[in-house]
Amino acid sequence: MPPRSIGRRIREARLARGLTQEALARKAGISRIYVLKLEAGERKAPSLAVLERVARAVGLKLVDLLT
Repeated sequence: MPPRSIGRRIREARLARGLTQEALARKAGISRIYVLKLEAGERKAPSLAVLERVARAVGLKLVDLLT
């Protein structure tokens, strides 16, 4: 089975915490469109700073989001 994409991991973590894309965007300090593109795999190389903020917004450590 192929590994889950970062976008899929973000979506799963967001949904597990009952967050909308808008709520995640607000908590992470990014736009809802950016969240949408991350989850859709349209942003292939987000910065570590953005990924760190997203991880914190969904209550995870960055390493847990990336693995």
